[in-house]
Amino acid sequence: MKILLVAPPARSAIKEVLGVTSPPLGLAYIASVLENNGEDVKIIDSLAENCTLYDIKREIDSWGADIVGVTSTTPTFYDALKVAKIAKESGAVTVLGGPHVTFTAKETLSNYSFIDYVVRGEGEFTMLELVRSIKKGEEPKSVLGLSYRAKSGVIKENRPRPPLMNLDALPMPAYHLLPMSKYTFQGYRFATMVTSRGCPFKCVFCSSSRICGKRWRGYSAKRVVNEIEFLMDRYKIKFIEFLDDTFTFDKNRVKEICNEMANRGIDVMWTCSSRVNLFNRELAFRIKDAGCQVVYFGVESGSQRILNLMKKGITLEQSVKAIRLAKEVGINTVASFILGMPDESVEEANATIEFATRLNPDYAQFTICTPYPGTELYNYAVKHNLLLTRDWSKYDALTPVMKTKISVRKLRELLAKAYFKFYTRLSYIFDKIRKREFVIFRKGLGAVWNYIKAVIGA
Repeated sequence: MKILLVAPPARSAIKEVLGVTSPPLGLAYIASVLENNGEDVKIIDSLAENCTLYDIKREIDSWGADIVGVTSTTPTFYDALKVAKIAKESGAVTVLGGPHVTFTAKETLSNYSFIDYVVRGEGEFTMLELVRSIKKGEEPKSVLGLSYRAKSGVIKENRPRPPLMNLDALPMPAYHLLPMSKYTFQGYRFATMVTSRGCPFKCVFCSSSRICGKRWRGYSAKRVVNEIEFLMDRYKIKFIEFLDDTFTFDKNRVKEICNEMANRGIDVMWTCSSRVNLFNRELAFRIKDAGCQVVYFGVESGSQRILNLMKKGITLEQSVKAIRLAKEVGINTVASFILGMPDESVEEANATIEFATRLNPDYAQFTICTPYPGTELYNYAVKHNLLLTRDWSKYDALTPVMKTKISVRKLRELLAKAYFKFYTRLSYIFDKIRKREFVIFRKGLGAVWNYIKAVIGA
């Protein structure tokens, strides 16, 4: 069958601020499994290729796509619906997947008759089995992880699909179906990789553990480095971003990856995410020597009480130590902070802003607490009638969508204050000049500031 997988045209803060987009790896993994089983697959990355709905419809019609699968996050849900609608008008079977519909499958199928199927959670083998059922003309009763509308009109939700435990059994993502030459940053070709799935932690604002399970599973070190080598050799990749929720979860595996890279003489720059309580001196030196340039830390708050409410499982002192250690080793840091937890006061939000400036990471990301479907926070917000809107396009982490102790207007002011206070410090600006990063910093800050002003003024 001809299967078209689409990342829909949508507004992207990252593209607007930094001028870059990342490959839709979820689609690339699904495509690789389908191709390995004899299916004809194409991927459209609308953001990277600047595709419009008209472009997508033209591709559907000219190629004669039998099935169109679309992925979406919560804020891009309506964009995904538009793609599915034109696909249905062209006679294709429509499938939606991604984080948002994983938790709103029944609601989605009930409200939108042009959606035929919803793939929940990890989608590779759910999609493969669905395609086989469609080819046979059978009702997919036994396809785990699938929700669908039966011929009777009744919406059925099959049992969840258990997580794949041996990730090395997965083929490499179908990079050849992506516009790899379009993924560049600061003159470097870059790629993204996922080397593990699952998260055992309990952060109330994150749905990762419900999508991929609470049990962490990682690729072997050799499998990870094989993929790095492939990207470097085939696509001349110079920079890799590891998208794992917590790349450093298994410290021994990280060391094995670094050793394998050293043994093969691999010279590539890369970035990853860590938790502040899973970062130590030995690990810092290992990853630095292996080419790590940046580590992303979820610091989240400057109030221990709020961190506890978030169920983050870290302390303020651990954040201080992790940022300090990364700086000592020479690794750049990005720290994320969340403003506006339901019970948070203005004083505690201001404490977070002050804490961010004291920590002084190389870059700080401030967002507004957003209750995404599938999270404990969302369930809490629904139970206590805190949702201000169910317009999913507003769930962009910069727009207040939940009642809190802090007014909507004040929360927007605090977000603007956070960015302004952190990035306009003279010591910070002089440091960027010293590191010859001022031009990049100035352009980035200008874009961020314009974006924030646009959101606040909305």
